[in-house]
Amino acid sequence: MDISKIFDNTYLKKLILPIIIEQILAVTIGIVDMLVISTVSQSALTGVALIENINRLIIQIMAGFSMGGIAVCSLYFGKKDEETAKKVCAQLEIIMLIFSVLMMLICIIGNKALISLIFGNIDNDVMKSAQTFLVISALSYPFLGIYNAGAAIFRSSGNSKISMQLSFLMNIINLCLNMMFVFLFHLEVLGVATASLISRALSGIIISYLVCSPKNPIQIKGIRVFRPKIDLIKKILNIAVPSGIENGMFQIGKLAVVSMIAVLGTDAIAANAVGYTIIDFPNIPGVAIGLALITVVGQCRGAGEYEQVYKYTRKLLKYAYLGDWLCKFILFIFAKEIVSLFSLSVDATNTAVLILRCFSVASIVIWPLSFTLPNALRAMGDAKFTMTVSIVSMWIFRVISSYILAIVFKMGVLGLWIGMFIDWYFRGIIFSVRFFARKKKNL
Repeated sequence: MDISKIFDNTYLKKLILPIIIEQILAVTIGIVDMLVISTVSQSALTGVALIENINRLIIQIMAGFSMGGIAVCSLYFGKKDEETAKKVCAQLEIIMLIFSVLMMLICIIGNKALISLIFGNIDNDVMKSAQTFLVISALSYPFLGIYNAGAAIFRSSGNSKISMQLSFLMNIINLCLNMMFVFLFHLEVLGVATASLISRALSGIIISYLVCSPKNPIQIKGIRVFRPKIDLIKKILNIAVPSGIENGMFQIGKLAVVSMIAVLGTDAIAANAVGYTIIDFPNIPGVAIGLALITVVGQCRGAGEYEQVYKYTRKLLKYAYLGDWLCKFILFIFAKEIVSLFSLSVDATNTAVLILRCFSVASIVIWPLSFTLPNALRAMGDAKFTMTVSIVSMWIFRVISSYILAIVFKMGVLGLWIGMFIDWYFRGIIFSVRFFARKKKNL
């Protein structure tokens, strides 16, 4: 198989551009929710922002499972073994559905206890908003699970256009329902949460239909294909579990950091939440190319073209840096204007602008090495290594240093973000060393 002909620039554009657009649309949902709810009250914004951290945790673990599915399915697709690829897809659907339903039940049944455990004592108004948003969000988890599984199935065959189109539909529905529920029916937090639930439900149902469609080259057909296949489940979980744990621990570390912010007051929570929401945009090129890397590396390995693994990883990493630099430059220049879109207090606005500009400068050197490159390592079968490095770095450098800088040295929210930057530099250096060591040994 001539991999260079398969992964020419035309193919890479068709794979990467839809993922970039999809990521923009996915991030837009969170932005819209935050913008709309900020018009209600700062306590409502704070409550929603706190729960978004829990939602991110669940979504990131799902993303870890998706990575496992994409990597294994791409491997068999590269081998031209489409029957086994179809079986892998069915196992991924089962795994995602079981996990998402379990998380839904936990968050609905123990919503107040969970919020209190993670965020401690918060104002009654904030707690009420947080509970409402968590319960409705939890109802959408199964739909998010089957959507992520479906998106992974199409990406593994090189088709990222389907999930992009559905993401566009989801955003339009979410925007229209947000406006109707909040501004027309005055449902406030309940309205924002319900809009997201409906849009996610529709997307999950539609992508499941498309996965079973004859037009899908790795169509899932019939009930029998969903029978558990232990050997395939193990292969998926060998990548999915370390990736899921890594993503989960990353978000748990962020929750630990957010719990520190809770003692700094509502302004600090709001500024940090808006900052995290906004940085999703400039990170999109690196995230999208990282997702594409799993497909490309997986298919190269399946075809036995190991030298091409390193060639395309270097090539896509250069694209990630170009996109990253452009987006961070724009964010640095227009940080104040972007933050002003949110209805924040003066202190919260100033803090948000400061941390965004510091982020823009600190991340341009290392972000792709910290978050894009490890996807190539995972697709090479190195998921346990990336998990170990990420967890150690998270707890030693981000959590501990954040506590020292923000609480002990009283640097506030900026101290938390500096701790995050330290974490990025450590893991970026380690992942780079690992990548070149594998290349030298041709592993």
